[in-house]
Amino acid sequence: MSDVTAYDVEYWHDATRLLGHVRLPGAGRTGTAVLLLPDAYGVTEHMIGIAGRLADRGHAVLVADLWGNRLLPVDQAEFGPLIGAMAHDRERWLGRVRAAHAALLEQLETRDTAVVPLGYCFGGSSALEYARTGAEVSGVISVHGGLDIIEFDWSAAGDAPVLVCTGADDPMATADLRANLASALSGADTDWQMHVYGNTVHAFTSPLAKSSPRPDVVAYSARSTARAWAATLGFLDEIDGSRLNA
Repeated sequence: MSDVTAYDVEYWHDATRLLGHVRLPGAGRTGTAVLLLPDAYGVTEHMIGIAGRLADRGHAVLVADLWGNRLLPVDQAEFGPLIGAMAHDRERWLGRVRAAHAALLEQLETRDTAVVPLGYCFGGSSALEYARTGAEVSGVISVHGGLDIIEFDWSAAGDAPVLVCTGADDPMATADLRANLASALSGADTDWQMHVYGNTVHAFTSPLAKSSPRPDVVAYSARSTARAWAATLGFLDEIDGSRLNA
């Protein structure tokens, strides 16, 4: 839409240059801001497109650069070690998310600092870990996030509601892992919901998964993509309603 502003933004974590992408809606559009944490492929046109769709609905969005220098890994051989390094250095991992959160707030011309992290795949894991460890967020959304690299102690989390959209056959979000997460969220008295899509594996929203060499592990699903998007928009509308009526 013509009233949406788009630009890249440079920010830093420690000595690493990060280059995110911002979409800001026009004046008077007051949807909750979204910290978009991308999948392992980074700040791709696909992720920028999601940001644009959210901005069209009134949400200010920053697509975070979690790898640094706008790195765009092309396959598992490239992004696998990057994910592993983050999982073994959680302070650096969450520091990258905090830096993106701060960069998003700097773009907002408002005192309303409500932010919802929305993450896909590795970004979904990042969103959950960020909320779990006490980030000041208004909600958190994980879409096919890997539950195999997160922890399950939610005692430090705030009261932000949680939405998890995942595939029933995702090897990185097995039934046991889903049960562990559900138990942890309930134990922390978190307002949570989990949407589990049948006949669906990992990375089901990614266009790159359409040509997956391992469709038993990674595969695109148009139906589950549509369902997760509808759930995401509904969740954001609910957050908006709660915030504006507070």
